[in-house]
Amino acid sequence: MSQQPIVCKFGGTSVASGDQIRKVAEIIDADPRRRFIVPSAPGKRSPEDTKITDLLYLAHDLARKGQAIEAVWDQIAARFLGLVAELGLDLDLQPVLDEAAAEIKGGASAAYAASRGEAINGHIVAGILDATYIDSAEVIRFGKGRRLDPLTYELIADRCSESGRYVIPGFYGADRHGTVVTFSRGGSDVTGSIVANAVDAESYENWTDVSGVLMTDPRIVPEAATIQEITYKELRELAYMGASVLHEEAVFPAREQGIPINIR
Repeated sequence: MSQQPIVCKFGGTSVASGDQIRKVAEIIDADPRRRFIVPSAPGKRSPEDTKITDLLYLAHDLARKGQAIEAVWDQIAARFLGLVAELGLDLDLQPVLDEAAAEIKGGASAAYAASRGEAINGHIVAGILDATYIDSAEVIRFGKGRRLDPLTYELIADRCSESGRYVIPGFYGADRHGTVVTFSRGGSDVTGSIVANAVDAESYENWTDVSGVLMTDPRIVPEAATIQEITYKELRELAYMGASVLHEEAVFPAREQGIPINIR
């Protein structure tokens, strides 16, 4: 009897550099049950750095105003191509970058532009893991009022029915017309929970920059203690009240199947 898989979501800090992505690969290689990977867009490498998602929003804003995006896009492309080079991957990312730039310059929505951070980074993460890449716009469906279409769970299960690893980028999906729709910022957490529900995961590991849910903000109290165990309701309430460790909507898909959420 095959083991239930583990779904792993990695935040922007976890995939911000080649060294960080190598750590991700080591974490996944350490447990064969870690078969479903949900990456975020690259975050900051240092306090002075800019998140890829913010650069993408800027590129979209320039395009919307009829201004050139090349200066900003060169930064975005250099970041992704730099990751490919740093990791030594045999991956031609240029066509993917060119398509995204053309769509943004051609009037694509802000949601499409923002989603390219996760979408493009997913190719890189899939490359280092030798995993199957699945475009989230093909399996995560939004219905009326931006509500998740339950068909999503069936689509993910069908596409992930074989053995091996899968990379499903976080943060976005599409409506029934194929138009990209995003969750609110931090929405990769929600994607991970949805995937965990769809594949009946043993657990959902949310890898972020703190180990667990802390009793207070570690930026204010560095020695803040970890809450060892918490209910779904309590976790959702903490997230709703501003605890940034998990997106508040990420609780529901996991709770529906009774899947433990492990903040790592």
